[in-house]
Amino acid sequence: MSTNRFGVRTLAVLAVAGLAVLGTPVAASAHVSAQPAEFTQGGRATFAFRVPNERDNAGTTKIEVTLPQDTPLTSVRTRPMPGWKAEAVKGKLDKPVTVGGKEITEAFKTITWTAEPGTKIGVNEYQEFFVALGTLPEKDTLLLPTKQTYENGEVVDWSQPTGSDGKEPEHPAPALKLAPKKAGDDGHGGHGTTPAANETDTHAASAAGSDQTARYLGGAGLAVGALGLGFGIGAILRSRRKA
Repeated sequence: MSTNRFGVRTLAVLAVAGLAVLGTPVAASAHVSAQPAEFTQGGRATFAFRVPNERDNAGTTKIEVTLPQDTPLTSVRTRPMPGWKAEAVKGKLDKPVTVGGKEITEAFKTITWTAEPGTKIGVNEYQEFFVALGTLPEKDTLLLPTKQTYENGEVVDWSQPTGSDGKEPEHPAPALKLAPKKAGDDGHGGHGTTPAANETDTHAASAAGSDQTARYLGGAGLAVGALGLGFGIGAILRSRRKA
């Protein structure tokens, strides 16, 4: 009898743990990041700045991204978002730069999202700010330093590059990993994406991937729960028959 009781208790615990998986949300990254973050050199990129609110006493009301000037971006587009005003600022370069065979004298310098009255990223919340950038430079990594401003005036500067040792710094800058262009690749396929056509698709694919993972975990939890419940009921019935 004691063995049966132990088995029932053990399986019950496993069942509860499995069912708990269904109620566990996928946590957002603990810092501002680019999602997705891999594209092709010389192409275009459509992605989101994922911004989690890390304070328990204030909401986020402003996001400012600094764009590179040594490898300037000639195309910047933002997706409209209710409650937020987006502004991409252009300016003259200190020195002309050649991009795609053309001499560039001015380029985009910053992208800023400012919350309208009554809007903010609240406690335990995160938001995604979508952009389409091009033409991507021919280098391995594109850093996009970002400042996060809270409603109490605090500013967190996400601008530190990853060190040579590969360890993540305290305030890492959002970054895009850029793969070399393959022969016959025009930058619109593979890692690269077009600004307008694939913007929604990228978000949908990211959401679908997260949803698929959640479903797998949920299915596993249900399976464990069902097994635990089945074995538990079987053990109880056997115990009653012996009695």
